[in-house]
Amino acid sequence: MKLSVWVLMLGSIATTLSWGGLVPTEMEGWVIQVGENAIPSERYAAEEFRRLFKEVVELDLPVETGAGATSKVVSIAPDRPPQGAEPLPEDEESLGYIVDEDSITIYGNRPRGVLYGVYEFFEKNFGVRFLTADHTEYPEIEKGFEIPLGSHSYTPPFSFRWPYYRENAIHPEFAARMRVNTVADDERVGGKTPQSLINHSFFQWCPVDKYGKDHPEYFALVDGERKLEMGGGGPELCVTKPAVIDIVSDAVIEYLDANPYMKNVSVSQNDNDAYCRCATCEAVNQREGTPMGSNLALVNAVAERVEKKHPETKVGTLAYWYTRKAPKTIEPRDNVQIQLCSIECCTLHPINDPNCKKNKEFCQDVEDWKGICDDIWIWNYNTNFSSYDLPFPNLRVIAPNVRFFRDNNAKGIFMQANGNGTAGEMCELRNYVIAQCLWDPNREGWELVEEFCHAHYGEAAGPILEYLTMLHDNAEAAGVHPTCFPTAGEVGLTPEVAAKALEYFDQALAEVQGDAEKKARVEKASICAYKAQVELAGTRFDEGYLVLDVPPERVGLVDRYLDLCRKHEMTMVSEQKAFEEFAKELEPIRKGIPAVRIDTDLWRMVALPQQNGRIAELTYLPTGKNIVEAKHRIFYRHHAFEDWGLEGYDHVKPATFEGSIANQTLTMKKTLEDGSTLEKSIRLGTKDEPTIFVKTTLTHRGPEKKTYQIKAHPEYDTGTGSDEVEDLSVYEKDEEWTVVNQDWNHDEGPNKEKVDTAKGGAFAFFNHEKGYGVLQTYDPNNYEKPRLWWSAGRRQIDLELISKRVELSPGESYAYEYKVDYLDKPPL
Repeated sequence: MKLSVWVLMLGSIATTLSWGGLVPTEMEGWVIQVGENAIPSERYAAEEFRRLFKEVVELDLPVETGAGATSKVVSIAPDRPPQGAEPLPEDEESLGYIVDEDSITIYGNRPRGVLYGVYEFFEKNFGVRFLTADHTEYPEIEKGFEIPLGSHSYTPPFSFRWPYYRENAIHPEFAARMRVNTVADDERVGGKTPQSLINHSFFQWCPVDKYGKDHPEYFALVDGERKLEMGGGGPELCVTKPAVIDIVSDAVIEYLDANPYMKNVSVSQNDNDAYCRCATCEAVNQREGTPMGSNLALVNAVAERVEKKHPETKVGTLAYWYTRKAPKTIEPRDNVQIQLCSIECCTLHPINDPNCKKNKEFCQDVEDWKGICDDIWIWNYNTNFSSYDLPFPNLRVIAPNVRFFRDNNAKGIFMQANGNGTAGEMCELRNYVIAQCLWDPNREGWELVEEFCHAHYGEAAGPILEYLTMLHDNAEAAGVHPTCFPTAGEVGLTPEVAAKALEYFDQALAEVQGDAEKKARVEKASICAYKAQVELAGTRFDEGYLVLDVPPERVGLVDRYLDLCRKHEMTMVSEQKAFEEFAKELEPIRKGIPAVRIDTDLWRMVALPQQNGRIAELTYLPTGKNIVEAKHRIFYRHHAFEDWGLEGYDHVKPATFEGSIANQTLTMKKTLEDGSTLEKSIRLGTKDEPTIFVKTTLTHRGPEKKTYQIKAHPEYDTGTGSDEVEDLSVYEKDEEWTVVNQDWNHDEGPNKEKVDTAKGGAFAFFNHEKGYGVLQTYDPNNYEKPRLWWSAGRRQIDLELISKRVELSPGESYAYEYKVDYLDKPPL
C-alpha cells in the first residue's frame, strides 16, 4: 500500500511523494517512448533523456516512437495526458512528471514544457547541474539509489527569462538546459517566447534620415533647437505632434502586417535624455509630473490604432531614465506594456532594502506603475558596463531582486549583463545564478554561488569563495552605492583589496595545478583580480618615465592580464570598447610613459607631455598630499590639467607636446596640423610665493581666419567618497563666497547651475575631515563660463573653464590663465 505525502506547494510548484522508490540502475530493458504526434522539441527531449540517463546511470535506453509497452517505459510527451495527472495551467512551459514502480512519464505544455520537464527531472532526482556550455556536472549515484515515487509539476513565474550572456546566445542547446527562453529560434530546443524585449525604437518608426531634412519639427526641441544629430540611436521625437503620431502608427502597423505572429511591439524612446521641450510636450509633462506623460500619450495613441487591426498584439514601452516615473493621470491602455528599468539603482543592496536611499524611488515607481498597469516587465542591470572584467559585488542581491520583481507582478525579466562579450568577471557563475533564479525565484543566490564554485572549480572553490565573500563584505563595509557604471572606488576596491584578491586566486591555482581543465577555469576567473590590480596600482617617477609601482612578484602584471584575456577569448572589456583596442591603451605601461618632473621647496609635479600634457602628480610637500592623486582612476587614463578642443582644435589626435623646464616653470609646446601652436606653461609655487600659475596660449598660423574655443580641464582629488555635507564642501565666489553643494551624492550633488553663472572668478573645495582643499581663481573676463563636474565615487571634482569663442587671423594669439592654491582651511 502506498501512502502519499504532500510535501511542497509553493505557488505553481506541486510535488507528491510516495513511500518507496525506483532504482535506476535496475532499469535495464526499459524503453523511452515518444508520442507519434510529438513536435521537434519533444523528440529532442527524448534524445536528451537518453543521453543524460546514460551519463548518470550508465544504461543506454532505446528511443521508440508511438505507444507500445505500458510498463518498463519512460514516456516522453504521451499523446494522451497521463492517468491521474493534474491539469496543467495554460502556460507554454508548464511541466510535470510522474514516477511509478514500472514507469516514468514526463509531460508538459507546448512548445517547451516537455523538454524543460526532462531537465527538471534530472536536476531534482539526480542532482545533475548544467553549469556551462561545456561543463555539465553528473554526480555519482550510490548503490541502491532510488528515485522517489510520486508526481511533480511546475509552472515558472516568468514567461520571459533572459540572462544576457553571450554564452546563451551562441550555445542554444545550453540555453535550453538553463531554461533561457529568449535566444533560440530553433524549434528543436523549443524556440523562444513570442514576447519580444521592449527596447529603444523611435529611430525605427520615424527615422531622422528620412524625415529630418524636410521636417525637423518632427524631432525633439532641446535648448531651443531641433537637434538632428544625437547619440543613442538618434534624436527623440516631438511626441505630441499629430504628424509624428501618424507616422509612428502607420510604420508600426505596416511592420505588424508583415509580422502578424508578433505578441508585442516596442514603441519607445531612444537611448538619450534629449526629450522634447516644446510648449505642447512640456505642458503635458508639467501636468503629469514626468516626461513620461507626453511619451505615454503617444504610446497610447499608437496602441489604440494597433488594437483595431492587430488586437492580439500589445505595444510595449520603456519606463526608463527620464520616463521611469508614472504619470499623475495618464494610464496605459489595456494593450500597453510597461518595461521598468532600474539603471539608476544601487547594485550592491537589494532593490527593496529600506536603508538604501538610491533604491527607494524605484520601489515607489514600481508601486505606482503596479497600480495602473497589469502588464509589467523588468529590465535589470547585472554588470559593470564600464569594465566588464572588474570585480563587481552584486551576487548577493540577484535572488532578492528577482523575488522582489516576482512579488510585484512582473511577467518577465531581462537581466542585462555583458552579452556582447565572450568573457567577463565570473561570467559563467553569474549566468548560472541568474538563470536558476529566473526559473525558480525561491532558490537562494549564495547557495547557488557555492554550488557552482564547488562543482566547477573543485579543490579551488575554497579560496574563490573566500575571495567572493571578502569582495562583498568589503563593499558593504565601505558604505558605497554603485550603479552599473562604477569605477573601482565606487565598488569599494582599494589597492589593498585588489592585492588580497589576487592572493586568493594564487591560492586557488595552487590547489588545481595537476588538473589542466580546472586550472584553466580558475585562470579565467582570476582575470578580474588582475584587472583590479592594473586599475589600482600606484605609479612612480623613474628616470624620465612614469611606471607602474607594483611589488617585485607582480612586475609582469599587465602582460599576465593581457595573456589571460587572449587565452580565454575576451572580446569586449566594456559595453563600448573591444579588448584589442583596450590592449593598445595599455601598451605604454609595459615600458612606462615618458614624463618630466619639477620640484620646488613647496611643490612637486610630474607631467606627461606625450599624453596631451596631462599632470600625473601635483604634491604639496608640507603635507605630502597629491591633489591630483590617481588611486581611484586607472593609471593609463590620467587626464588632469589638460586642455580640450571644443572648436578649431582637435585634442583627440594631437601632436605630442615638447617639454622644457626653467625657473620652476614647465613649458609644453606642440604644433598642430596647420602649423598653429599651442603652448602651455605651469609655474610651480614656492614658500615665498605658493600659488601655481597655469597659462595656455594658442597662436593661429593657418592660411585663413579660424574660430577656436578650448576647455581648460583641471581635475582634483577630493580625498573622500562620502556624500555627507560635513565631510566635503564646495564653494563658488560670486558677490561673495557661497557653499553650493547640498550633499556629495552623484545624482544630487553640487549646484552646478549656480557655479555656471558665477562671476566672482573663484572656486574652492575643502575636505573638513582630511583638513585640506584647493582654491582655483581666474579672470572671468577671459572665459565664457566655468563648469563644475564631480563624482563622489571617483573622489574627483573638476572646475572646467570654457574659453571665449574667438576668431583668429593668421599670426594672432589668444591666451587664458588660472591660478591654483592649496588650502589648509576653508575659504569662508
